[in-house]
Amino acid sequence: MTTDTTTRPAIRVALVDDQPLVRAGLRMVIDSQPDLEVVGEAGDGLQALQLLATSGPSDGLRADVVLMDVRMPHLDGLSATARLLGGATPPPSGDAPRVIVLTTFDLDEYVLDAIRAGASGFLLKDAEPEDLLAAIRTVHRGDAVIAPSSTRRLLEHLVTALPAEDPALATAHAALSALTEREREVLVLMARGRSNGEIAGELYVAEATVKTHVGRILAKLGARDRVQAVVTAYEAGLVRPGA
Repeated sequence: MTTDTTTRPAIRVALVDDQPLVRAGLRMVIDSQPDLEVVGEAGDGLQALQLLATSGPSDGLRADVVLMDVRMPHLDGLSATARLLGGATPPPSGDAPRVIVLTTFDLDEYVLDAIRAGASGFLLKDAEPEDLLAAIRTVHRGDAVIAPSSTRRLLEHLVTALPAEDPALATAHAALSALTEREREVLVLMARGRSNGEIAGELYVAEATVKTHVGRILAKLGARDRVQAVVTAYEAGLVRPGA
């Protein structure tokens, strides 16, 4: 009998928050996991961009996932996310990290801007530690954080707050017109937080078929991941808040 001694490298996490105590708490939770490690911290958006712009394999600070607070001095988390994922200051490796936005439900109505900029999801700051750890692993796999009910409620709140004349509405309607009826069904279930396996069970199809549908939906909508696709579904009215 042989023993596999290979281990996967830990997921590298960067913390961006202007409150040292918050960063300390996040670090404690994350570093308690054998497959996760905090590799850097920043107290505002500008520091975060500097940290990630100079990070790379050579100095050991490359981040896979960034936990980004919204309200910070000098440069807020929304602007930092847009610049980071919009190509303004990509890491030398060319692989931008995935961003999870940390927010409070009542105050941060503009987190939707970060999602549009390419963030892979968002969590409420009072989320359970288990939800935070699961979110980090989820976005690192290339998926997005939309399943927790608190996230869906926040998404509904943000989209409901969109003004009627928001140009995103027309764009969303145009994008959805390219979807087939089956793809619309899959998108609605995605918006309800269903996994590929759960969607397959509800539609009585193979999970591989659902994965194909999801890929086509993302391509047609020009969405980076499931979160951006679901935002489009809400913006176009395909899914209604509270439904």
